[in-house]
Amino acid sequence: MKQVLKYTGYVLALIILGYLLWRFSYIIVWVLIAAMLSFIGQPLVSLFDKIHIGKLKMQRIVSALLSLLVLVLIGVGFVSVIVPLIINQAETISSIDVNALVRNLEGPLNRLDKILHDLGAIPAGETINQFAVARLKEIITLGSIGTALGKVINTAGSILVGIFSILFISFFFLKDENLFEDGLLLLIPEKHHNATRKVVEDSKKLLIRYYLGVLLEIIGVMTLVAVILKIFGFHNALLIGFFVGLMNIIPYIGPIIGGLIGLILGTISLMAAGAWNELLPASLKLVGTFVGVNFIDNNILIPLIYSRSVKSHPLEIFLVIIIGGGLAGFVGMLFAVPVYTLLRVIAKEFFQQFRVVKKLTETINDE
Repeated sequence: MKQVLKYTGYVLALIILGYLLWRFSYIIVWVLIAAMLSFIGQPLVSLFDKIHIGKLKMQRIVSALLSLLVLVLIGVGFVSVIVPLIINQAETISSIDVNALVRNLEGPLNRLDKILHDLGAIPAGETINQFAVARLKEIITLGSIGTALGKVINTAGSILVGIFSILFISFFFLKDENLFEDGLLLLIPEKHHNATRKVVEDSKKLLIRYYLGVLLEIIGVMTLVAVILKIFGFHNALLIGFFVGLMNIIPYIGPIIGGLIGLILGTISLMAAGAWNELLPASLKLVGTFVGVNFIDNNILIPLIYSRSVKSHPLEIFLVIIIGGGLAGFVGMLFAVPVYTLLRVIAKEFFQQFRVVKKLTETINDE
């Protein structure tokens, strides 16, 4: 009876813990983002720690503040450049002649309309043209942009709270390097402390290299795409480069998403200008640029940047990203690889006796 009560208690505790994690999932996201920033900022803290003014050594709290300030300034710089570009792009979208767009798409739409009617995919009496015009007017009109901006304004308070919380948590992660480790050890039996410390140290090394690698890769891809498209004469080359580079956060799937976003953004300006004859050549230039940059990324940037970072089979990473996306959407895809890396390190330390664990963790560096 005691055993039944004991295991019932464990199950109830797990249910309550699961509910709390779900209920306060946004806080977990804040902590994860703060941890990511602290991993990127750790090398800066180490750099500032080495600075001496006369005989005075830089205090850890000052190093942490300066490192966080550098990260914030970089973030503000990106926002100050990208947000005006996005606003300008929204204005460009709103200026598109919807009727002209539909006229140019009329032939292909009619053929698709017939096919869908034959397949019974759309009801009799309805056409794709009618549906397309209605949806395009909703998306492209300034009214829809105004509605979207209204929603953004309504959530501005939550966003500000989130940003402040992330920066606040990041500061303490940067200031107290062992804060997470010390908190974790409080929950772990003493006999497992040494193994836990090793897991934390190995995870830190891998994740710091991973996040720094991701940051360098984003900058590299963004720069290459922006420069090439600027040479081709695209006015929104920097904005396209930003989104294509940013999507590289998600391995394998990210470049495809970024390429599709870039293709849409690249053709919108031509649509707004009514340059329909230039759509095909421009699309080929965009696709060629994305394929070329992706080739450089896969064969030069990734091997150079990630030479000592997380190593897993491509199929492993792909499945992990899909599972992460299924569980938590974009955020899940964003953190899928780091979380999987952490789980591999834990498995290597505590479950090495299992053959499957040994196989999955054999590529983890012990440096």
